[in-house]
Amino acid sequence: PGQFHNTHWGMVCPAETPEGQACGLVKNLALMSCISVGSISAPVIEFLEEWGLESLEENSPQNTPATKVFVNGVWMGVHRDPQNLVKTIKKLRRKDDISPEVSVVRDIREKELRVYTDAGRVCRPLFIVENHQLMLQKKHIRWLNQGVDESGTEFKWDGLIKQGVVEMLDAEEEETVMISMTPEDLENSRLQHAGVDTRANDGDYDPAARLKADTHAHTWTHCEIHPSMILGICASIIPFPDHNQSPRNTYQSAMGNRANG
Repeated sequence: PGQFHNTHWGMVCPAETPEGQACGLVKNLALMSCISVGSISAPVIEFLEEWGLESLEENSPQNTPATKVFVNGVWMGVHRDPQNLVKTIKKLRRKDDISPEVSVVRDIREKELRVYTDAGRVCRPLFIVENHQLMLQKKHIRWLNQGVDESGTEFKWDGLIKQGVVEMLDAEEEETVMISMTPEDLENSRLQHAGVDTRANDGDYDPAARLKADTHAHTWTHCEIHPSMILGICASIIPFPDHNQSPRNTYQSAMGNRANG
């Protein structure tokens, strides 16, 4: 719809956000997206200094390649091993040692590593994938249903983030990851990785299923919670919105909004 940028998918609702003149002025959040409240950057800077950040004062230009490190847009220094640094920050975030809202982006082309802890970024949750496997397990679903985990501690949405099952990504970090649309895509990738031909039994399915493009064995890093999460509140209560013309969904979203008012 109306001049919708690729990074907006999953963050703002494509049907509710108006087109034309007001496009971009009025934004309606998608179902699972949220705005970061911000956290103090001091612990992150302290951690970076412990893990080999060379500050600008003591850094002498050498022949060894280094990556510039920015925290909330401020150039803090350089680092010699950005790949390991990004891995470590992500590991700490998944263990809840640093705030889950902290975003880390490694720009290989520009040789930059950007860390954001500020407020006002739109984030959305995604399942974490490792070795073509979802980190979500049946025990997590059981704990959610019961409301407590094995030890009797309360287990809710926050529990999934602290257990390293779900991760909050902002628009900029989302550009650096590979997101699978469904768990079935992950399964196919895993089979292809193991050398199984996933198209062998294609004849058993209806013809429409064969039209799906071949999935290459990508290294997925995340998986969508559900494709319908791109819609906002008003658009998601429309029955079969994917069978309507796009403007009809926009009109109904606006009218539904006024009815609720």
